[in-house]
Amino acid sequence: MPHEESLSPRSVVSRRRFAAIGAATLAAAHGLQGRAQGAEAAAGSPLKPGITLLFQGDSITDAGRSREAAGEANSQPALGNGYAWLAASQLLVDRPGDGIKIFNRGISGNKVPNLDERWQADCVDLKPNVLSILIGVNDIWRTFDRGENGTAEIYEEGYHALVKKTKAALPDTTLVICEPFVLRCGAVTDAWFPKFDGYRAAAKRVAEQAGAIFVPFQTMFDEASKIAPPERWAGDGVHPSADGAALMAHTWRRVVDGGSV
Repeated sequence: MPHEESLSPRSVVSRRRFAAIGAATLAAAHGLQGRAQGAEAAAGSPLKPGITLLFQGDSITDAGRSREAAGEANSQPALGNGYAWLAASQLLVDRPGDGIKIFNRGISGNKVPNLDERWQADCVDLKPNVLSILIGVNDIWRTFDRGENGTAEIYEEGYHALVKKTKAALPDTTLVICEPFVLRCGAVTDAWFPKFDGYRAAAKRVAEQAGAIFVPFQTMFDEASKIAPPERWAGDGVHPSADGAALMAHTWRRVVDGGSV
């Protein structure tokens, strides 16, 4: 990775800005004072007082969360060490009196069919008011490292079915669908492209057809990789570093909470 001295002044400022985002997020995670104790939800934000928010997905969401503490709302061990915890910590520090309950049910290695198999217990029974899903990287990765059968069309069909089931069971729940992403480093080779772009497009179509909020994580990382090498954000191309998770949390809040971050 280049030293700051070799970068242009504009690049240094941009990198420092991204680092500041991560530092601010980690400060919130350690319980430091937020922006305003009485902060309110932005107009149009689904993150209203008293809601239950559920993060769902694979290892990127799981991020080492404790299964033993899974039933504890707003617990750091239960929320893991990734973007879900960082986004949750920002929200809880900003609005400590709102009674928001946040859970994480991401499981490492999951694909869309895995979510479907455990959806009743790990989603519907929790009755979330806001449901955030990030899924897709394993649906394509397993076709490379394990030779499993999978296409963007299969992924999209299964995702549509899962969302349809969810809307039928939880008609008043706000859906947040996050764009699956990879960075061109580590395990991610040229063989992933353009196939992976089909999965990204499929996730966006699912979001559009469901009327869900769409969080453009790939777009975010593409921009971040213009400022610092992709290895800084996700060393293996898939699992975010601390900096990458901080960017994800910041972007998730900005998009879902109506630009209040």
